[in-house]
Formats: sequence, C-alpha cells, structure tokens
Amino acid sequence: MFRKLLLLAGLSLLLAGCEFAHMNKRTETAPAPAPAMEAPLPDLTENAQGAPNIVRLKNGLTVLIKEDDRFPLVNVRLYVHAGSAYETPEIAGISHLLEHMVFKGTKKRGPGETARQIESVGGSLNAATSFDYTVYYVEVPDDQWSLGMDVVTDMAFNQVIDPAELKSEQKVVLEELERGEDTPSSKLFKTLQSMVWKDSSYAWPIIGYRETVPALSRVDIKNYIATHYQPQSMLLAVVGKVDPDKILAEADRLLGSLENTRSFTPPETLPIPEAGSGPQVVKMSGKWNKVYLGAAFPIPHSSSAEIPGLELLCQLLGGDDTSRLYRTFKYDRQLVDEISVAPLSLERGGMLYVHAVLDADKVEQFWTELNKELASFDPADFTDREIERARLNLENSLFLAKETLSGLAGKLGYFQFFEGGEQAETNYLFALHQADRAEMKHLFDKYVRPDQLALAVLEPENGGVDADKLAAITRADWPVKASVKKSAAAESVSGTTEIALPGGSKLVLLPDETLPYTAMSFYWTGGDGELTPDQQGLAALTAGALTRGTNAMSATELQDFLSDYAASLGSTAGRNVFAVEAKFPTRFTDKVLPVIRDTLTAPAFSATEVARAKQDQIASIKQREDRPLGLAFRRLFPFLYKTGPYALLHDGTPESVESFTSTDIIRFWSRQSMQPFTLAVCGQFDSAAVEAFAQAIAKTLTAPTGEYVFSSPQWNDEREADLHLPDRNQAHIVMAFPAPGKTDLDATAKLELLRAVLSGQSGLLFRDLRDKQGLAYTVTALLWQSRNTGFMGLYIGTGPDKIDQSMEGFRKVLADLAANPLPEAELTRARNILTGDYYQEHQSLLSRSREAASLLSRGFSLDHEQAVIERAKTVTAEGIQDLVKEYLTPDKAYVMKVTP
Repeated sequence: MFRKLLLLAGLSLLLAGCEFAHMNKRTETAPAPAPAMEAPLPDLTENAQGAPNIVRLKNGLTVLIKEDDRFPLVNVRLYVHAGSAYETPEIAGISHLLEHMVFKGTKKRGPGETARQIESVGGSLNAATSFDYTVYYVEVPDDQWSLGMDVVTDMAFNQVIDPAELKSEQKVVLEELERGEDTPSSKLFKTLQSMVWKDSSYAWPIIGYRETVPALSRVDIKNYIATHYQPQSMLLAVVGKVDPDKILAEADRLLGSLENTRSFTPPETLPIPEAGSGPQVVKMSGKWNKVYLGAAFPIPHSSSAEIPGLELLCQLLGGDDTSRLYRTFKYDRQLVDEISVAPLSLERGGMLYVHAVLDADKVEQFWTELNKELASFDPADFTDREIERARLNLENSLFLAKETLSGLAGKLGYFQFFEGGEQAETNYLFALHQADRAEMKHLFDKYVRPDQLALAVLEPENGGVDADKLAAITRADWPVKASVKKSAAAESVSGTTEIALPGGSKLVLLPDETLPYTAMSFYWTGGDGELTPDQQGLAALTAGALTRGTNAMSATELQDFLSDYAASLGSTAGRNVFAVEAKFPTRFTDKVLPVIRDTLTAPAFSATEVARAKQDQIASIKQREDRPLGLAFRRLFPFLYKTGPYALLHDGTPESVESFTSTDIIRFWSRQSMQPFTLAVCGQFDSAAVEAFAQAIAKTLTAPTGEYVFSSPQWNDEREADLHLPDRNQAHIVMAFPAPGKTDLDATAKLELLRAVLSGQSGLLFRDLRDKQGLAYTVTALLWQSRNTGFMGLYIGTGPDKIDQSMEGFRKVLADLAANPLPEAELTRARNILTGDYYQEHQSLLSRSREAASLLSRGFSLDHEQAVIERAKTVTAEGIQDLVKEYLTPDKAYVMKVTP
C-alpha cells in the first residue's frame, strides 16, 4: 500500500544512491497488447469535480490527469515497469545506470540540457529506480506544463547513451556506490537483502556491484530498453493547475504512436518456505561508534491480502514512539538508542524489517530480551486504544499525501499503476479495519519466526559481538512453533493576518482550507545565543526534553495522546532561535491546544526523561560522527567561527551533555521562554480560538528581558581542517567563504542567485566537476545566513585520489566567474530556480507556518524571501562578477576535508 512509501522513506535511501520510491504491485498475468483505439479522445470537461481522469491510449499506455489549482505548479511523472528485479546477475545495476544516463543527452537535448531547460524555468526534475520500476518526474510552473511533459517523455524514450558519457557516468555511479558503503544503515540493508532474498534478483543492490557497473555497455542498455520499455507497461501522471483536455491531447501526440514490440510476462512471486534454515547471523566490524543491528523476516508480495494486517502489526510493534518495542527497549529498559519495525513489500516478495542502534556492551542483553519478547508475543496484550491509534496513524499517512503536488501525484500514480485505481485505497482501508487480534496473531506466528530470521550486525572494531552466541540465544530463547494455524480471514488561500500579543509577542494567521489540518510554529530568538561556551549543547538538550511530559501528563501519556489524535509536537534549537511546532487534524483543536499550552508553560523536565534525552543526544552525536558528511557539518561552524553561538558545537560533546542536570534545563527554559515569541498558524482553524490561546500563552510566559542581540562574530584564523574517518571510501570537501548576513538584501540576492547558478544538475559545478571530469556523484553549492553573518560553501564528495583535482576544479569555476560575465541564459535559469524552489519548498502547511514565524522572529518581513527573489531579477552578470571578486577569492577560503 502507499503507506509503505511513508513508513520506509528513510529506508529508501539505502537501496540505491538515487531516490527509491514506494513499493510497487502489479497483476499476476501479463497484459496483452492493447487493441487499437478507433474512437477519438474523450472529452474530459464533464468529469466529476475532483476525480482524476484516467484514459488508456490505443497502445495501452495509461494517462492519469488530476486538476489541482492550489499552487502555480504542475507535477509530471512517467512510471515504467522496469527495475533491478528485471535484471540478470550479469547486468546488475543497469536500471539505475540507465536512470543516470537519461540526463546525459537525448536525441533532442545534449548532456545537461534537460536539467538546464527545466531549472531555467524554475522547475525541478529527477528520476528514481526501484526494484520493480523506474519513474521519471518533473515539477514545473503551470505555464510550462508542455515542457515538463516533453522532457519526461524525451528522457524515457530518446536516450542517446553516448559511449564517452557512459564511461564517465559509470565512474560517478561507482562513487555513489562507495558513498553508500560509508553509511551504516545502507551497508546493513544491502547485507540483509542478500540473505532474505537469496538466489533472486532482489538479492543484489539496485545500484549494482563494483564488478557489474563498469562492464555494462551501450548495447546492453539499448537491449534492456527494447525489452522492458513497452507502452503497455507505463503510466503517465499529470497533476496540478492544468486543462485535462490539453494534457490528454499532448499525451496522445507524444506517446500515442509508440508501439509495443513484445509481450511482457512479470516474474513469479518468491515462495516463502514452510520451514526456514535460520537463524542466519552475519557480523561485520568497522570504524563505527555504535552497533547497528537489522533483523529481517520474509513476508508476502504487495498484492497479498495479508499486507494490511502486517502493516497494522508492524505499526503496533515498532511504528512510532508509542509502539511496544520502542516503549520496552528504548524507553523503559534503555537498551537501545533507536528501534523500529516496518514492512517492505514488493512485486515478488517482501521483508519485515526490525532496525536498532545501540551500544556494543548492551547487544547481548538486548538480543536476549528481544527474543524472549518475540517468543511470548500475543496481540491480545494490545489494548483497544493502541489498535485504534495504530489504525488512525496508518490512515493519516494516506490522507496527508495530498498536501503537496508531488505527494498527491505519487499517491495517485501508485494506486493507479500498482493497485488498479483509487478503489484500492478504499479496499486497503476496509481490510485495515477488519484486521483484528486473531489475524495479527496468525500473521505473527506465520512470518515472524526464528527459523526465518536473517540478522546482520555492524559493530565497532573490538566491539565484542559474538555472531554464534546471538544465534544460540535465538535458538535457546525463541523455539520454533510446531505448526502455524491458517488465518480465519484472509483549496483556496485567503489573506494573512498579524496580531500583536502581550509582551511584544506576535500571532500571524495563514488560512488554507485545502486540508482539515492545523500547523503551528512558535519561534523565540535565543537558542545557542543564550549559552556560554561551557554550556554548548544545552539548548539542543532542552529542545529534546521539552516535549517529554508535562506536570499533568507523563512522557508516555503524552506520546499516547498525540498518537491517539494523529498529532505531532516537537521542539528544536538553532544558533539564534528556539522553536516548538505542532500539527494536528483541525477537528481535535480543543483537545490538542491545552496540551501544547501545558508543554510550554508547565513542562515536567523530570530527571528520568532528562536522562533519556541526554542518552538520545549523545547517541545522535556518535551516529553523526560515524558518517563522513555528518562529521563535516557537525564540526563546520566551530571551524569557521571564533566567537558567538556559531563557534559552539550545537549538540555539544558527549561529556558536556552528560554533565547537564534538570536544573540546568529548567533555568535555560525559564530564560528562553520569557523572550517574546512569534506564533504562526497555517491551515484550517478557528481564528478566535487560536487568538485566545496565543493571548493566554503570551500572558503566562513573556516578561521583560531586553532585546535579543544577534552577534557579529569573529572568524577563525586557521583556514584548513583535516578530519579522518578510517575505513571509509570517499573524501568530503567543504570550501567555505565568509559572506554578509540576511540584512544585506542586495548581497543576499546576489548570493542566492550565485548559489542557483552553481547548483543543480545543470549548474556550473555539476557540469564541470561531474559531467566533464567525472569527479563525484554529488557536488553542489550551499548558502547559510543569519542576520549578521553567513557563508557560501562549495561541497563535493569524491575519491581520496581526486582531492587535489576537485580543489582545483572549485578554484577554476570561481576564477572563471570572476573573469567572465555569465551569459544571460545562465542568469535567467538561476532566477527561475529561485522562484521554482520557493514554491516547491513551501507547499506543506508546516513549511509555511515555519517560514512566517522564523522570518518575523528574526526581524524580517513576511515577504522577505519574495523580496530576495525580486531583487535577484535585477542582478546583472557584472554584479555576480563583483560578488565573486569581493567574497569568493582563494585567500578568503576555509577548507574542511574528511578523508579515510
């Protein structure tokens, strides 16, 4: 079901270097070639309001069109029923390599031109490879819908596959593969898939192997396309501000004449043996701070009627902070830093995946207790409240998919392409509500069995984990049951309003009637800016502890409450701000607002919960330092800055975090919460109720404390930093340059425009360092700004032997920018990117409430970002040259490297 996309959004990044989309499903029989459609195209103007238009062209290709005029955008995506599961071992990774090659030139567009055209009008594009399919997609301004459709179809059907470009891109894919090997969770999953799906095409990574990727030829790719890219196995989905009749006519023009050249027979589903050979245990050691543990069990393919019950079971076991395993092992016994359970079901088979992160000295105890827990598991122990909560949250994820055009297009495309239409969602929800304790018991006993267990463990060097002992624990504490019983049942937006509150606080209302949800963002100035150097990490710890219970509600009671009402509540700290955000169905406003009030005005900060928050923060620090990029950006600010909140390690050190007490947190929150706040509310809401709520909070919290001062920090004298993570494959380089803060509107507009010029698949950095030189999978520019300071950064992840070439590449790009005016086409592309990115990034309710609260709290107007975009439209090529000469010169560069 589409829910699996949301459950495994994080897992998706493990399967290939590119985006991995949702799990797919298809019918068991091959579709026959469609007969020619003699009738003219249907008139779609009479279609029921709100329902998508579904038309099958004469060649069998399905077209889905959904009108949605909330944003001036159109999302176009083309699904192709071809992915790594359709490969042979000799060509493992060809689907993913093809996805890369579509950006390297078509019969109509040269290398990089596809991305350049889309980004130049303010759009974005990408492609994704899964086990069972590939999808190409763009999002463009509504007046560019025809360009979006042309580009998507051009990528899928007109690839050139130039041998020289292929050789270059193979190197890039190998860099991407190496990057995945540096990530613990990716390494863990790739190990598990080879164990659970042994002797099948699901056993190898979507990205392929080091041996197969370089061996793939142009002929191999062309043969693969000819075999699998059949119109009858495709879906074109177009969602947004469109005219359906025009879309259908264009789809027929672009795709209607394509022919099916062969029939297609989907592969058979993978059988699950009556008796397994497990437990299988694989242990790997490396330079990690933590133990990463993954346990998997084979489950049916996505068309199975058992999937809704399995999803409900997984949600109850480890779907969120209220789940059984989280409460037991994370909260109560404190044996793990993280634990989750999720189902992954694909076209031919699936796995139930248990993931945990913990310390090496806790592995044996955790594994013993987990096995005993699973051996004695009985769904009868779940309360009615727990089961209804799990159902509500599974339903909730389906509903919220329509919040963005991309989410809506993905949801509609999934149900149409893999489930036969929107009725499948109704069927899924019906089955979800029919699933009961008896069915969950049957499913658990049938699939979550020790003889079917595949366990992979990544441990630190000398971690002391004994694989044989873990297998022995399972055999001793979790015996295989003799038999398994059979199951008994198989949108318009109106004006913005600003309201002054007591103590200098502000309320801003951003109504949007599209969804029956309310998003709230509280922002205070402060955060790390309220700390002394010996308190680094305290603001982040306070944010982590704030939502762990109130004087009236324990942490678990609060978690249960939020889950019961499909609500979210969280807090974060920044360099100069502190934020609390919530989102909930509007119909529960009277229930949720009192809990938010108590969280802000009467937080418990109990010693027990503070200890747990400390444990989580320390674990997060160690996990970030297990990842090269995480290490780089954790250490970047103290490397760049000598003074102010920017010079602090935001999360602190394990030692500093461990030293903090509940008293430290209470003192910090007392000081922080007295600052005036800005509350922004977006979505559906009762204005009077929200204003009364905000007035009461302001009267309770705020007190005269003096105006917060944004510091103008000093930069460090040392300009080079070399960090090392042994046994990794890639080097990571950040070259940063001091820049003005956001208050300098002219400089900010130029900096944003320059970032857009450099970034993206058609940006200067990508075209030079990746496309021409093949130095890296990822190379980009980044811009960070506070009020009074900022920096422009260039980033690349590359091979250790390419560091010098990459550095020289950065210097050459900047030298060329200083010496030669940019062509007007480059500036137009960059300006359109700024506009397109802005709308694409501000579709969700919470993103809009967050933007408003963040801007007002820092002293900017609500239209500040739009003002930057408007100012960027006036920036000239000479203005960019002057900017580069003033700020981005070699003598001003700070260089941080993370190397193996």
